[in-house]
Amino acid sequence: MGEVLTVFGTGEGQTAKVAERIDATLRARGHATTTVNVRETDADLNVDDFDAVLVGASIHLGRQQKAVRRFVEANRDALAPKPNGFFQVSGSSGEGTERGVAEAARYVDEFIEATNWYPDRIGLFGGALRFSEYGFLMRTLVKFVARADSSGTNPLTDVEYTDWEEVEAFADEFATFVEERLGETTEATE
Repeated sequence: MGEVLTVFGTGEGQTAKVAERIDATLRARGHATTTVNVRETDADLNVDDFDAVLVGASIHLGRQQKAVRRFVEANRDALAPKPNGFFQVSGSSGEGTERGVAEAARYVDEFIEATNWYPDRIGLFGGALRFSEYGFLMRTLVKFVARADSSGTNPLTDVEYTDWEEVEAFADEFATFVEERLGETTEATE
């Protein structure tokens, strides 16, 4: 099986949870995995040491983390020839509306244009709102947005919009893609 690197950026921790679930799914398929927060990467991390790479980011104020963009820009040439993918975690994806889907896709399009990296596979997942962890200003802003979008979100409770079955399906599909590219099969795909 292949060695898969997952590098992610996270603002409030939901993208880390998604990366961990993807990692667990890949390991269950027999792949060796390394999952690391982009802020914790060091000079010893070499994309060339891996057979496949996933990059994940969350959306805050309409953009992915700058550190994720810098990682992709610095490693674009190493990413291109190997199986690779991108996953994004956002409130837009969690809305379940056409507008939300279009907005999430626009964020990805802007990321691709900014980095000039064209991932082989893309996953869009709903995020979470961590009201219990927000300070006064953030809670006030989120209350305002929740009222404006009339989603019924209670601005006093934490809400998770991630569809974990969708995350696992993306990881399985990515694993199949990697296995096909590397000329391997697993019992899970036979």
